[in-house]
Amino acid sequence: MQKNLLGEIMKKDETAIYSFKELRKGAKKEVLGKEIRLAILGNCATQFFAVAIKGYARLSEVNLNVYDADYNQIDAQLLEPSSEVYCFKPDVILLWLATDKLYEEFLDSSLEERKNFAEKYIAQIRWYWELISRNTNARMLQMNFTETDDKVLGHYSAKQDGTFIYQIRKLNYLLQEEMRMCKNVYPVDLLSVQIQLGQNRYYNASFYYSAKMSASTDALPYIAKAVTEVLRSMCGKIKKCVVLDLDNTLWGGVIGDDGMEHIEIGELGRGHVFTNFQRWLKQLKEYGIILAVCSKNNENIAREPFEKHEEMILRMEDISLFVANWNDKASNIRLIQETLNIGMDSIVFIDDNPFERNLVREAIPEVEVPELPEDPAEYLEFLQKCNYFDTITFSGDSSERTKQYQAEIKRKRAEENFDSIEGYLKSLEMVGEAKEFDEKHAARIAQLTQRSNQFNLRTIRYTEEEIGKIIESRDRMGIYYTLSDKYGEHGLVGVIILNCDGESAFIDTWLMSCRVLKRGMEEFIINQMIEKIRKKGIKKLLAEYIPTAKNEMVRNIYLQMGFREVTENQYELYVEDYKTQEVFIKEKV
Repeated sequence: MQKNLLGEIMKKDETAIYSFKELRKGAKKEVLGKEIRLAILGNCATQFFAVAIKGYARLSEVNLNVYDADYNQIDAQLLEPSSEVYCFKPDVILLWLATDKLYEEFLDSSLEERKNFAEKYIAQIRWYWELISRNTNARMLQMNFTETDDKVLGHYSAKQDGTFIYQIRKLNYLLQEEMRMCKNVYPVDLLSVQIQLGQNRYYNASFYYSAKMSASTDALPYIAKAVTEVLRSMCGKIKKCVVLDLDNTLWGGVIGDDGMEHIEIGELGRGHVFTNFQRWLKQLKEYGIILAVCSKNNENIAREPFEKHEEMILRMEDISLFVANWNDKASNIRLIQETLNIGMDSIVFIDDNPFERNLVREAIPEVEVPELPEDPAEYLEFLQKCNYFDTITFSGDSSERTKQYQAEIKRKRAEENFDSIEGYLKSLEMVGEAKEFDEKHAARIAQLTQRSNQFNLRTIRYTEEEIGKIIESRDRMGIYYTLSDKYGEHGLVGVIILNCDGESAFIDTWLMSCRVLKRGMEEFIINQMIEKIRKKGIKKLLAEYIPTAKNEMVRNIYLQMGFREVTENQYELYVEDYKTQEVFIKEKV
């Protein structure tokens, strides 16, 4: 049986990115970078899934080490402080509670017990989370539940609280609400994988009854992809910007040839396709994704639909940077990247033209360039399946990002009118603020630790829950920094986290948004930090720089700020020796 089962798994799944065979080979791939230790706990058999996720992660350049607990050993592993899972010292623990097992428990319950099944089970899940939090510092990935309808009452089952379909849907709702409250738990949307594949492809009853596998071999690569997407977000590997073509991408037709009155946009005919695509892009913008335009066009003609077409969903205020000229698109994307000051690997370029897509792929391989379907009606579904914008944190001020980038472009244009950087900085009328961490800003602080890669001295990632613990800690101190000027608010742009030990402190984290580079903000951050720790009686600062592929720009920042290098990448500074750095940023009163 085992040999036949493995043979089934080895078959190529033509619609998945990888087959299981490729994932098994990928699991042996050596990957550089910080190791992530993942422990898998399931009430179903997960040994093949463990291979699949390890392979998918490593093929995605995530250095993943996996411990797969034995079948249905969740309680035993979590209750015993010296269990294999806890000894593994995982960074992340994944809980896979299979619908099949829930269904069996449901059927073994009385009719009255079934009416409260979801509440009872969510309490058990909460208990698992509490055990994990009590015994480890691991983050938790929680699978939601696929659906199985036993049709005990046919369609009427959907409104009868004693049926399984009613309870499993209620359980998924309650799980969402619980995860909202528990900041160290992150969802893996297993239900969406089932919906994408369909139940007949997602599930194989023979595999479940013979091997206790809750998902078919066809589904394993998709589930591995879903988990990897969350893990990549935890590593700060996220997309921040969509660069958009216009003709036959945002609307049907060619604006320069057809004129504004003849492009396809709106609720009629093929225009509905592009309208819905724009609605989705508008939602991305509202959640903090930067929208930019890169079009081969005369700018005044390209802007016209955004400014005058009544049925356009996207308007000029939704676009952070609008580039329309006759230069090649690779050059224009470089211009957009430099202007926005973001990494190339955080950009997704969307264009209907295969020539333009291939040009950008060849010229800038770091940029993500999806191979759009030929039919525009399939654009939206295709991009949604690609799931480029997975994140593990969201703060409300993300929606202001477009305004911040638009203001930044005004600053850059103003800078061109000054002969000296000092004159330009004085003209900005900058005001900065330094405050100790608070609950109000915890989500944004956590988000910044997840997203910042370039100006990040040690690249340590923190969850919102971990930021909360720093707020409550007596021997740790967190400082956040904001900046504004006459053009607008930059928002929260800098973070310092200190580990304090008597009269000395270690800079655990120093990061800053690259949007405010070369404005004196780094000097302002150090000045304010020194002032705060001096009041707390700290006399010596220790610091470290951990090199990554992206933070070379801050290699010498401590030397520039007056620290002394003790050994390679290790620094110290006596507070009494610090000389306040000159800045053109006034402290907010």
